[in-house]
Amino acid sequence: MITRIILELGPWSWWVLGLLLLAAELVLPGVFLVWIALAALVTGALSLFFWDAPFWGWQVQFVAFALLSVASVLIGRRFVSSSAGSDEPLLNRRGESLVGRTAVLEQPIAEGRGRVRLDDTTWSVEGPDLPVGTRVRIVASSGRHLKVEQI
Repeated sequence: MITRIILELGPWSWWVLGLLLLAAELVLPGVFLVWIALAALVTGALSLFFWDAPFWGWQVQFVAFALLSVASVLIGRRFVSSSAGSDEPLLNRRGESLVGRTAVLEQPIAEGRGRVRLDDTTWSVEGPDLPVGTRVRIVASSGRHLKVEQI
């Protein structure tokens, strides 16, 4: 049955496959099937030119489709990954987003540890021993601890 449909549609069977894959991409989003659909459409375009050529059998068509699929997926991954930058790269890295800010010590830094309040949160800080009320600048973040220096 499938063989009969492919023979009746001829080179257009690749176009039908490409359109079905594009429709599947709409239902199952993930930006993967679109590259395979592109390979099917290109194979369909090649089939329009070479359909009557003796070398353009179904085996050659499947090899061309497979090679074009691999190539389009690799090129597509590179294209998508290079354009996927964020306008807020520190969005979920709160400690790193605090680097450069200044604060006043709420607890003295004794033996290398103290506390500051930034916005609505109290942070543990590391740095040289300093008394309460000293103005400090956050220079680094390591996990839950901020490293500070006196201004």
